[in-house]
Amino acid sequence: MINQLLKAPNQLTLLRLIFIPFILINIVDQNYGWALGLLIAAGISDALDGLLARRLHQQTKLGEYLDPIADKFLLSSLFLVLSILHKIPWKYTVLVFSRDICILATTAVIYATTTLRDFRPSIFGKINTFAQIFAVLFVLGNLIWNTRPLYIGRQLSLYATFAFTLVSGIHYVFLVGARLRAQTRTAAGS
Repeated sequence: MINQLLKAPNQLTLLRLIFIPFILINIVDQNYGWALGLLIAAGISDALDGLLARRLHQQTKLGEYLDPIADKFLLSSLFLVLSILHKIPWKYTVLVFSRDICILATTAVIYATTTLRDFRPSIFGKINTFAQIFAVLFVLGNLIWNTRPLYIGRQLSLYATFAFTLVSGIHYVFLVGARLRAQTRTAAGS
């Protein structure tokens, strides 16, 4: 485990986790420029850790779990703090948290009660993550530069977040159901 933790991609993921409180502190203190800069740095570290993992052949089981956890912590905490500060309407945050909690609970139950271990995100889950990232970027950008294009981007990205949170949650239910049925058929055929 320590060997996996010391790999460069996993170190970058840990760095991204360290960014989170500083981004949130800057948002609470209304230092939106700093918050946006740190968020962009966190995004660069996210892209870089994936690139390094592939190029250096340092993909690890730890990184497989740590990377999406870091993304979820970052986005969830940003949505929560921005809603507390009335910068994002609560309905988006409640929906984002509800979907993630349902997926986490379902995954835990399936993990504990079956041998299914395939919990890869679907294409809709990835699109949902991008929508959330753009929503936060546009919200912060609009707080710094109050322009019509940033406001429109903010609104569209929040609508996209709402839509893809619903679609990805529903799709995940069907996807996991299909994986469970396929596993049952395979086990019955053995």
